[in-house]
Amino acid sequence: MNINIADTPADCAREAAEWITDYAELVLQQRERFTLALSGGSTPIALHKLLAAPPYRDRIDWKRVHIFWGDERCVLFSDDRNNAKMGFETLLNHVDVPKEQIYAMNIDLPPDASMAEYGTLLHQYFDGHEHTFDLVILGMGDDGHTLSLFPGTEVVNEDRDWTKAFFLPQQDMFRLTITAPVVNAAAAVIFQVEGAKKADALKEVLQGDYQPSKYPSQRIKPKTEEFVWFLDKAAASKL
Repeated sequence: MNINIADTPADCAREAAEWITDYAELVLQQRERFTLALSGGSTPIALHKLLAAPPYRDRIDWKRVHIFWGDERCVLFSDDRNNAKMGFETLLNHVDVPKEQIYAMNIDLPPDASMAEYGTLLHQYFDGHEHTFDLVILGMGDDGHTLSLFPGTEVVNEDRDWTKAFFLPQQDMFRLTITAPVVNAAAAVIFQVEGAKKADALKEVLQGDYQPSKYPSQRIKPKTEEFVWFLDKAAASKL
C-alpha cells in the first residue's frame, strides 16, 4: 500500500489522474482491454474532468476501455444522485468508450434482480482470470464507508457474492453494490479521499484497530501491490 498526500484537492485529483493514465497505458500495452470500475459521490468529479480533457484523455485508448460502477443508488438516471449520471456527465460523454462497453447498474429491475444480473456479468468477464477489474476507483465517506458498504450493514462482511442489494433505512432507499471480495481480487485499487471531515475516519481506517463493521473501508485489502491512497492534506491531517 502506498499513500500519496497532495496539498490541495485539485492537486490530489491531478496526481490521481496522472497515476491512472500511466497505469492504463501500461495495461493496454500488454492486453486488449482495460476494465475500470468508477465510484460515485462528489469527490471523483474533478478527477473525471481531468481524464476527459487533454492531455490525459488523449493518452488513453478509450475504445478499449470497459466501464463498470462500484455502487449505485436506486434512483432514476435523471436524478442527480445517480452515480451513472454523474459518470456520463463528467467523463463518459467526453471520451470514446463504445456504448456496448459501458455497464451501468440496472435501476429498472427490482434491486435483487439487478444485482443478480450484474453479478452474472462480472463473472462472465472475470472468471478464469488472475484478477477481476484492472482498476477500481474508490472514495470514502466521513463515516468510513466505501462503495455502499455502510457501518453496521451485513454487506460489509459479505465474503461470497460479488454483488448485493439492500435497503438502507437512514437514506430510505435501496443501494446496489459490488462487495469486498471482487474489489480485493482487482489488479489495482485506488482511494481518493479529500477534506478535513474525513480525517478522523481515515486515521481509524489506516491506523486504528481492525473494526470493519464500524469502518467498512478496512475491508478493502487487495492482494495486489498496486494499492494507492490519494489524499489531500486536510484528509491526512490526523495521520
